[in-house]
Amino acid sequence: MFAIAAAVVFALGLILDLADATLGDEINGGTLIILGLLLVALHLAGFGSSRVGSGGSWNRWRARR
Repeated sequence: MFAIAAAVVFALGLILDLADATLGDEINGGTLIILGLLLVALHLAGFGSSRVGSGGSWNRWRARR
């Protein structure tokens, strides 16, 4: 989920950078790049994954064999 959000943020940052535009005083292309990198880091750390608890049942099944 965070990877999809990061892709959207990176695309918006690229469009703003190519158009040389900003979204107010605080939000510009660089801010969106940092936000995108944060979302990618959260995705790689395992936050927001939809596989809650599926690894534990797989480990129990493998241990029985």
